[in-house]
Amino acid sequence: MNLSRRELLTGRLFLIGLVVVTLLPFVSMLSAALQPRGTVPTGLAWPSDPQWGNFVDAFNVANMSALLRSSLLIVAGVVPVSVLIATMAGFGLGHLRVPGGRFVFLLFLLGLTLPFEAVITPIYYQVEELGLLNTRWAIILPLTGLYMPFAVFWMRAHFVNVPQELAEAARVDGSTTWQLFWRVQVPLARPAIASLTILLFLWTWNQFLLAIVLVDDPTRRTMAGALGAFQGQWGTDQVLLCAGSLLILTPTLIVFLIFQRQFIKALLQGSLKG
Repeated sequence: MNLSRRELLTGRLFLIGLVVVTLLPFVSMLSAALQPRGTVPTGLAWPSDPQWGNFVDAFNVANMSALLRSSLLIVAGVVPVSVLIATMAGFGLGHLRVPGGRFVFLLFLLGLTLPFEAVITPIYYQVEELGLLNTRWAIILPLTGLYMPFAVFWMRAHFVNVPQELAEAARVDGSTTWQLFWRVQVPLARPAIASLTILLFLWTWNQFLLAIVLVDDPTRRTMAGALGAFQGQWGTDQVLLCAGSLLILTPTLIVFLIFQRQFIKALLQGSLKG
C-alpha cells in the first residue's frame, strides 16, 4: 500500500500528538513527585534539585512491600483460574458446539453489559453472608466471576475460527476430546491465552472499587485499592501522593512493555481471522 508524503506526514503528526497527550499526565506526576516535601506542585516545572528520595519515602510510608505481596496473591488467585475456566469454556462453546451453547453464550454477552458498579451491592451482601469480608477471598472470588463473560467471549472468538479439519485429523489419529483440547487446541491458542492473561493481570492489579468496598485492611487490598487509604492519610502531601501513585503504576507498565508483542500478535491474529 503506497502512501503519499502528505498522508505519511499527517499520520506521523497524529501519532506524535497522541503520544504527547498520553505521556503528559505521567510527566506531570513525575515532576510533582520530585518536588521538595511540603510544597504544592504547579504545572510542569521541573525542580532544580529533584528529590528522588520521595519515592523511597512513599514506598516506606505506604508499606509497599506488604501491598505488593497482597496484590501478587490476589493476582495469583484470580488470573490462572480465570484463564483456565475461560479457555475450557471457550473451547466448548466455540469448537465443540455443545447443546444449548448459543443460549449460554448469550448469557455471557449479557454479562458483558453489567458494570461493576451495578452489582457491587449484591456482591457485598453475598460476601458478607459467606463470612469473607475483609479477606482477599472477597476480591478473588467476585473478580473471577466478573471476568468470566469477557474471558469466555475472548477465548471463544479464537476457537470458533480454528479449522475443523485439525480436529478431524486428531480424531482419526485416535485423540480423545481431552487430548484434542490439550495437545492440539491449547498450543494453537497460546497468543489468545497470553493476551487474555495480560489483560486480566492489568485489570486485577488496578482493581479499585471492589478492594475499597469489600476489604477494610489496606494491606489485604490490591495496590490500587490501597491508594485510597494512602490518599486519605497523605492527601495533603501531594508530592508523596504522586510518588506513591507512580510506584503503583510501575509494575503494570513493566508487564505491558515486556509482553506487548504477544498482546499485539493476538489482536492482529483475531483481526485477520475475522
